[in-house]
Amino acid sequence: MATIQELLLLGKQTLEDSGNEYAKYERKVLLEEVLGCNYLYMLTHGEEEVSKEQEERFLKLLKRRQEHYPLQYLLGVAHFMDYAFYVDENVLIPRNDTEILVECAIGILSDRERQKDSEHLQVLDLCCGSGCIGISLKLYHEKISLFLSDCSEAALKVAERNLQKYEVKGEILCGDLFAPFAGKADLIVCNPPYIETGVVGTLMPEVKDYEPVLALDGGEDGLDYYRRIIPAAPEHLEDSGWLLFEIGSGQGEAVSELMRKAGFGEVQVKKDYAGLDRVVLGQKMTA
Repeated sequence: MATIQELLLLGKQTLEDSGNEYAKYERKVLLEEVLGCNYLYMLTHGEEEVSKEQEERFLKLLKRRQEHYPLQYLLGVAHFMDYAFYVDENVLIPRNDTEILVECAIGILSDRERQKDSEHLQVLDLCCGSGCIGISLKLYHEKISLFLSDCSEAALKVAERNLQKYEVKGEILCGDLFAPFAGKADLIVCNPPYIETGVVGTLMPEVKDYEPVLALDGGEDGLDYYRRIIPAAPEHLEDSGWLLFEIGSGQGEAVSELMRKAGFGEVQVKKDYAGLDRVVLGQKMTA
């Protein structure tokens, strides 16, 4: 039987051979998953033998990762906003870039809480996927009423699992965009599909081969969902309510113009930590 140290060395070499630049880190977390212990234990017990079953499971995980199967799907977890969300192939893997969207939304909710009874603030997470955006907002502003909406029943099962994990309340809505939402929100937050159809096939294998195309493909120019959502949003917003989007790095001007044409005011583009346009937000103007 192999030792812990032997598996660590094997994992590093195997992943490096497949071009994985994070091989040293990933072999560690995969072996932690298999053995149920932390890296410090592995370092101090390197000569300890593992069971045959544990060795076989580790080798299977390595093989899947060699095939570019996402690490987050292998582990069933993605870290976002200091939380660990369950993920599987039915949902997009949360990205750090999306945290900018959540941070903007947190600021707006704080302002509206000072203006309005916070127990009546309603937030709609549209195209919610795993629910990481809306649930993060609920964890920061526990009094809001949260609605999680998606057209994928499989994605909503993931969102429901994350609601249960963090023991927060949220209403699950299944349908096309606003179709299942009958109320009016103080804030609508959305990370829609925004990758150009022609670009999807050029993305890294972890994305194009395994993440749901439904959550990636935004049409020929990547703007299809913005064109559908923006004109319909005012009907589902309270007076002076806000609409916030994540966008692709080259879409700030186009999405801003769509929002202005739909009557939104205070339209702004926010950059991510790399200095790229990442969020567009605007406020419903009242007559």
